[in-house]
Amino acid sequence: MDTQVHALLNDQINKELYSAYLYMSFADYYDEVGLAGYANWYMIQAAEERDHALVIRNYLRANGQHITLDAIDAPDKTFNAYIDPLKAGLEHERYVTSLINAIYAAADRDHDYRTLKFLDWFITEQGEEEENAEDMVKQMELFGGDAKSLYDLDQSYAARAYSQAAPLVQKA
Repeated sequence: MDTQVHALLNDQINKELYSAYLYMSFADYYDEVGLAGYANWYMIQAAEERDHALVIRNYLRANGQHITLDAIDAPDKTFNAYIDPLKAGLEHERYVTSLINAIYAAADRDHDYRTLKFLDWFITEQGEEEENAEDMVKQMELFGGDAKSLYDLDQSYAARAYSQAAPLVQKA
């Protein structure tokens, strides 16, 4: 594996773990303001991000690569409105997509077809992540100002259940 591809993948482990921290901070905000459904959604999102880090770790290990774990930065976001974490989440997912795209581009330059194949799952996943984040922002913009509608949205997010990332399930 090319050293740049290895370094980018290794760094992505840290970025995914940061994403988990960030989404836990979103869950904390929603718990504090009484929106337990949104808190549930983001705690599950945090677990998914942790899973993404594990998927990358497993890939590097399966390819004989050394893993270096770095310190995880503390989230630095503060929120004043229910929509703030949602907008921050959308912005963050777009950032993560750019990181995955950069890894893909580096692997493509190196003709690292195994890594390209591996990253296909992440490309699809990021499309879903951005779509979910966009939908949550739109729904809050449309319905968040109405207490009953906000309650209904919160209840729908409370119903979200955790499911392990597909590549981890395949590994088992």
